[in-house]
Amino acid sequence: MSFLHPLLLFAALGVGLPILAHLLSRYKVKRTDWAAMQFLNRSVRVRSRQIRLRDIVLLCLRCLAIVLLALAFAKPFIEEGESVPSKVSERRAGVIIALDASYSMEHGDGTSTRFERGIEKIDMIAEELHPGDPVSLVLLGAEHRVVARNMAFEPARFDELLRSQQTTPEPLDLDTVPLTLEALVEAMDAPQKEVYLVTDMQAQDWKDRPAWLGKAFEDLGESAPTTIIPVRGGADNLAITNLELVSGVLRKDTIARYRATVRNYGASPVANVRIKGLVNDITVDTKTVPAIAPGASKTVSLFVHFRNAGPVRISAELESDSLPVDNARRTVAVIRDEVSVLSVEGSPGGGGDFLAAALRARGSDAGQENFAVRSVPWIDLPSQDLARFDVVVLQNVPDITPEQARVFEAYVRAGNGLIWFAGDKVDAAAWNKRSALDGIPLLPAAIEQPVSTSDALGVGRPLDPTMPDHSVCRPLRSLPEDLLSETRFRKVLQVKPAATSSTVLSLAGTSAPVLLEHSVGRGQVFMFTTSADSAWNNMAVTPVFPMVLQQMVTYLTAREFERPRQVGDSLSLSYVDQPDASEAVFDAPSKEIIAVPVREHRNQYVALLEHAREVGFYLARVSLQAPGVPIAVNVDPAESEVACLSAAETTRSFEGTGIAVAQSKGDLLDAVNESRTGRSLWLSFLLAGLGLLVIESLLANLMHKRPGGRARQSSPTTTQTGTT
Repeated sequence: MSFLHPLLLFAALGVGLPILAHLLSRYKVKRTDWAAMQFLNRSVRVRSRQIRLRDIVLLCLRCLAIVLLALAFAKPFIEEGESVPSKVSERRAGVIIALDASYSMEHGDGTSTRFERGIEKIDMIAEELHPGDPVSLVLLGAEHRVVARNMAFEPARFDELLRSQQTTPEPLDLDTVPLTLEALVEAMDAPQKEVYLVTDMQAQDWKDRPAWLGKAFEDLGESAPTTIIPVRGGADNLAITNLELVSGVLRKDTIARYRATVRNYGASPVANVRIKGLVNDITVDTKTVPAIAPGASKTVSLFVHFRNAGPVRISAELESDSLPVDNARRTVAVIRDEVSVLSVEGSPGGGGDFLAAALRARGSDAGQENFAVRSVPWIDLPSQDLARFDVVVLQNVPDITPEQARVFEAYVRAGNGLIWFAGDKVDAAAWNKRSALDGIPLLPAAIEQPVSTSDALGVGRPLDPTMPDHSVCRPLRSLPEDLLSETRFRKVLQVKPAATSSTVLSLAGTSAPVLLEHSVGRGQVFMFTTSADSAWNNMAVTPVFPMVLQQMVTYLTAREFERPRQVGDSLSLSYVDQPDASEAVFDAPSKEIIAVPVREHRNQYVALLEHAREVGFYLARVSLQAPGVPIAVNVDPAESEVACLSAAETTRSFEGTGIAVAQSKGDLLDAVNESRTGRSLWLSFLLAGLGLLVIESLLANLMHKRPGGRARQSSPTTTQTGTT
């Protein structure tokens, strides 16, 4: 026999209290002999022996009751095979139930979802529990949520709690599951502990898991008997995995082209897949894909006409299938009445004309009216009010003053864009000094020296067709390779990129960057290592220049809330100056209002919602009464691959780990019987102790009322004393 709380056995020392009371009751006042009492001595001696015997019986009952209660509070239990009758013991256990709540569990087969079948499995476990057994329930996702910790089991209450749970639009973070469950095991107060993990055994999570994770599950199985309960489903699923702006500028009365990517994660082809493009919940375009092969992806172009200025919610949606949560992809765009660009030219007759023509290329008359380009010579830069412009372009500018460097740093940090072009007049040493002013790099790279990239015939190198998945590169990636190779670069600056920068475009056959980018505060800086005119390249007279430049301006004029987020990411709302309100407000897609404090961070004020838990459009507001800006939150498309491990694969993956796999109801009941080897005796001891106290009380009351009891013996003695 073992005890869950052995220290409570010291409570059995309380048995000394009734013994002490009994001993103290034997002390009497000094006796004075009285001659008339000699006739009663024989009767009194006989009755005194009876009274002492009854007191000893009552004392023994009290002592035994205290011992039994102390044993009950110490919670004794025995292991299977110990010689204690099953009638006086119960098979009790503390149970930790982990339910996979990642969004793949919402996959249905037309009658029920995996999550609903998981709840049915938990109902079977609950049938084997006794009222009062400790139960912990945790929902597994990207962040595991403990919804019940060491709760005393009550069937009705537990059933209500279980059925109020829902899946989350999060992927499963399997790596942290063993440690989470082991912590719950250690915190549980029970002689016998059991762990049940209900999951769909999604292949992308469980297949080929690393050795350290397998060892973590083995350690969990050693701390408590663990059973895996699979709730599998089919692999059929369509999902929109991406939605991105391919071309077009975000201005009023213009049309932009978005590209939606649809993937078939199932094992069978899907025909006539219909995709809708929506703006502010209104359908503006519809495309149909004739067929998508298993494991394949298809892209469609959705054209959006921006008729009004302001923020718009853009989404691509599929018709409903087995997993609805990944049937939509969302993004946000802020449409402007006018985009203002300041072009600063370091030499007369530079690239200003090329730049203006590139920005207006392929634009309608209305689009040209809403696109303002102002060109000024370098010497007029100090007189310009940068606050009037969304983007500033510096072309072959020799140098700027320290004051201008600080102005540009503040300008970009406030959320604006800067584009820097090289040229023959650029003073490398001066720019490196100005760029690193006050330790804050303005440009993404330090300038070293110009290098020639021409061959013997004077033909330069083309762009590397292998490009990153960057917004600026998307229109170029759609160009034929022969058209892309027409752009040639004869000279570039050799640069040393900063640690915070990234290369957007580079030359083919070399690692020489052509375009670099980095962030400064809320804004971005692009740095070309070549010129904006035809002095170092022919880029300005090819389709590449207008495509890149328009995309760059669109990218630079975007705000941080326009970039889509995933569930679990943080959402931020930035301020240029200190706001009047101390709290910002985020309206969740479920209409929940979340207040977030505004804090100062890196010379700016930020309101940060640390964990977005819903899919859809959040609305961020600087205060409760202020208008809001939408933020798109999508699911992680990796979870859309809903194929599960087969029964044989699941069994093999846990061979030799000591972890049971319950493939059926019978397997689950067998797992419960095999793991629940201990028997609890605390209730039997508690009932026995309370029963003895009741018996002792009844006996004491009965003896007190009997004719031979103490109350009746005192009467004749008092009478004789009074008559003497």
